[in-house]
Amino acid sequence: MLQGLILVFHVLAAGAIVVLVLLQHGKGADMGAAFGSGSAGSLFGSSGSANFLSRVTAILATVFFCTSLLLTYLGSQSTRARSLMESVPAPTVPAPSGAVPVPAAPTPASDPSVPSPSGTPALPAK
Repeated sequence: MLQGLILVFHVLAAGAIVVLVLLQHGKGADMGAAFGSGSAGSLFGSSGSANFLSRVTAILATVFFCTSLLLTYLGSQSTRARSLMESVPAPTVPAPSGAVPVPAAPTPASDPSVPSPSGTPALPAK
């Protein structure tokens, strides 16, 4: 339950970081506004909102980092290793009805008619 709660904060912090980064202006945007493309009050514009957005983004980035570490720690503390292959049952293949068993192929050591790799005939097994 704790891991789920931390995961909710993690996702919310990630979404908020994305929104806040998109709301912020780049450094070049203030300079362009000063030369007639925007309504800036001074040469570089007011930076009050930029400081607020930067601080909130830094706080949310810290929250995101801490929740990442907590989720990693809690995930490593599980007592049972969860693998996808462990949860899948082994397939069972039924033998066809009326099937005739196939005899195993003779090995060179048990069949005297098969020559050995050295060229000398193999001795039969006793």
